[in-house]
Amino acid sequence: MAKLYFRYGTMDSAKSLNLLAVAHNYRKQGKRVMLMKPRLDVRFGTAKIASRAGLEADADLMIDEDTTLDPRDFAGLDCVLVDEAQFLPPQVIEDLRRITVDPGVPVICYGLRTDFRTRLFPGAQRLMELADRIEEVKVTCQYCAKKAICNLRFVNGTPTVRGPQIQLGADESYAPVCWAHYDEATKHASAEASGAVLRPS
Repeated sequence: MAKLYFRYGTMDSAKSLNLLAVAHNYRKQGKRVMLMKPRLDVRFGTAKIASRAGLEADADLMIDEDTTLDPRDFAGLDCVLVDEAQFLPPQVIEDLRRITVDPGVPVICYGLRTDFRTRLFPGAQRLMELADRIEEVKVTCQYCAKKAICNLRFVNGTPTVRGPQIQLGADESYAPVCWAHYDEATKHASAEASGAVLRPS
């Protein structure tokens, strides 16, 4: 039986780059790949999947809150690749799980595991519950050599734990950090209004 994979990592861990490389390799071998992404991710354009390294490709399917996947639409594919999977509704994750059984197509999902408060995204939670294989895409902390496991959000250069769970942004809004630097920064998040900034140790 084909498998459902969840490859997760913090911001800046090259998840989209990994996805685009996998898509390139499949297509180079003459195999059929479908690229998917949530419609709400418009950072690089409505249908664009892009990496900070400059690689990009168009998504074949955009996912909304009310999307239902029909297994018949995936017959004949060799692989399904999903970008920003943490933003997918849990029911779409369940549809992807079913696609690995019938018609039996492997599905590889890339995304964040947790938000800037270290809480699971609903899509990521369902993937953690249903995936056959869970693999970490690693990157080091922005402020030290330890492994980054948290996504630190900034507003005007100041760390924050306030705001909606979903807030699209790039390098100016988020940083991959280890737990020690996340804890240090968020302990002082209440000082945002005074202009406090993270000072790595």
